[in-house]
Formats: sequence, structure tokens, C-alpha cells
Amino acid sequence: MTLTRRSLLTAATAAALGPAVTAAPAAHARDALYVSPDGRGDFTTVQAAVDAVPGAGSVIVLGPGTYRETVLVTAAASGLTLLGATGDPRDTVIVHGNANGTPKPGGGTYGTSGSATVTVQAAGFTARGVTFANDWLRAEHPGVTGTQAVALKVQGDRSAFHRCRFLGHQDTLYADTMAQDVLARQYFRDCYAEGDVDFVFGRATAVYDCCRFHTLDRTDLAAPPYGFVFAPSTTAADPHGFLATRCRITSGAPDGAYKLARPWVPSSDSTAVPMLTVRDSLLGAGIDAAHPYADMSAAHPWQGMRFGEYANRGPGAAVTDPAERPQLTAAQAAAATREAYLAGDDGWAPWREAGC
Repeated sequence: MTLTRRSLLTAATAAALGPAVTAAPAAHARDALYVSPDGRGDFTTVQAAVDAVPGAGSVIVLGPGTYRETVLVTAAASGLTLLGATGDPRDTVIVHGNANGTPKPGGGTYGTSGSATVTVQAAGFTARGVTFANDWLRAEHPGVTGTQAVALKVQGDRSAFHRCRFLGHQDTLYADTMAQDVLARQYFRDCYAEGDVDFVFGRATAVYDCCRFHTLDRTDLAAPPYGFVFAPSTTAADPHGFLATRCRITSGAPDGAYKLARPWVPSSDSTAVPMLTVRDSLLGAGIDAAHPYADMSAAHPWQGMRFGEYANRGPGAAVTDPAERPQLTAAQAAAATREAYLAGDDGWAPWREAGC
């Protein structure tokens, strides 16, 4: 068989799709857009492929390599699927290095949202086997105070990420919506996210299923807390915020150096009631078991938010003072499921793939 820019990647596409994915993506694979940094694909950059998608439901296959760029997937690319060709997210990395305080060429700074390496506004977006990273480092920019540096900002409804990685430090994974009065459901399965300050945050209805969260060590602080895993900003009208189920929280920092969460009540939504449930998960020693929650602002104490846990285990889940760790009742836990959070009249059920 003659090798072409597409046939070089076709064999790897099947591995990226995985045996449990339905036949629909595979059927479209021959019509997919192929990206490869070595020039053997249709495009050498992810953004060029995104800009060229012919319509809703398109597929982009990313060949192995590092793509140093920022990417914007607008609402026009609804139903887009982004596949890492090998299925291993370590092989396919989209990375850039802007932070909140990074100066923009035309003046001003990027801000937190503008710092994102990849921004997804489209509904129905799916990614499999891709790493989203922001490699901006505090140590290399001592004069910058706006240290938020987002790897992925996802805003669309029915967004799903399978076997993906999210790498950064502060504000790594931004699970958001298009507007304060717009709800968005998002699903993360078998994913890995790392960081230090508020590295999983936002107002989306987001389910983290069988994911691993890893807290990083810090040498720039004299004492803990080093940071926070979750910082939800759920609107008061949203009955569901963040749900972490069957997850693991590991750490490269000293024991007890991290809080599990703190509520983010943005100045743009002072009525927000952040919601987080962590259940059936393993919390390592890096989490401060005695005081796992903290306030982001004294005006919005965490005790007034919708925080709860259920059937967690590990040294970071030990309950020494019940007042510090609200536990769900069995009835409440029965309603805190991925199906309850994500199911709708549209039949969307992204958890129907094999996994942990």
C-alpha cells in the first residue's frame, strides 16, 4: 500500500477511538482532518484544522507531537471530536505559556480567560487521548502578579473528555459556561489534572469520573496551604455543580499541604452558591484531613456553600471533626450521581464507554 499523509495515521486512529466507542466516529475517520507537526497531515497546526472543519460533527485526528499554539473552538464547530492518534495523551500535547498577567502585544494583559491554551465554546465537543497544557511558571516571571495560567477553558454544553491530561499550576482546568444564565454539562472520564491553586474551577455542571488529581510541590511558600484542588463557582440557579466520583487525589507535596476546596464567588456573580460533592474517592495524605476546606473570601464562608462528601477513604478523608467535613446522607448520595447531574431530554450519556 502506498503511504499517504492520511494512511500514516489511519491505523493509529482505531487505537485512539478504543473498542468501546460506538461506530459513528470510526465511520467518519476517512473524512477526518489530519494534523501532524511534521507536515504529513492535512495541516501542521490544530487551529488551522479547526478553522477548516466543514460543519457540525467533524473529526480532527492529531498525529503524535507537541503543538505549541493557542486554539479557539468557536460555537460554529458544534459536535467536533478531537482525537489523539495513538490514544495515549502523552503522545499528543497542545501547549502554550500565557498567564493572566502576561502582557498582550496590543497593550494590557491576557487575563485569566485569555490565558487559556485551548478554549472550547462549541457544544457537543469531545476529546480523546489529548494533553492540554500551560507551561507558564511563576519562577520565570517574578514580576507578574496575575499567575493564573489556564490549560483548557471549556464552555460548551455536552462536552466530554476521555483519557485526557490537563497540566498547569494555577487555574489549570476551567470548567465554565458561555454566560452566567446558561448551564453547561461536562464529563471527564479517566482523566488526569495537576496543579496547585484552584486548579479545577468554574461554574459548569461537571462530573469527574475515575479521574486523578495531583497536587504539585511548591518551593516558593514557607508554609501550607500550598493550594486548593477545587474552586467551583456554581450559580444559585444550577442544582448541580462539581461531582468527583471514584477519583484519586495524589500529591507531590508534604502531607496535609493542600485543601480539598474553597468556594469561588466571583464579583460578577455575588449570588453564586458553589457546589462540590466528592464521593467514593481515595484522598491521599496531601489533603489536610482536619481542615479540608477554606474560604476564598471572608464574605462567603465555605460553610454556607453546597459542599459534601460521601464514602471517601484514605488519610486525606479522615473525619476528625464532623463540622469540618459535611457528609451526605444515603438519600442525598443516591441523588449525587453522574446520571442525575448530566442526563437530559437529549439523551446525552457519555459515560457509556468502558472504564474504571
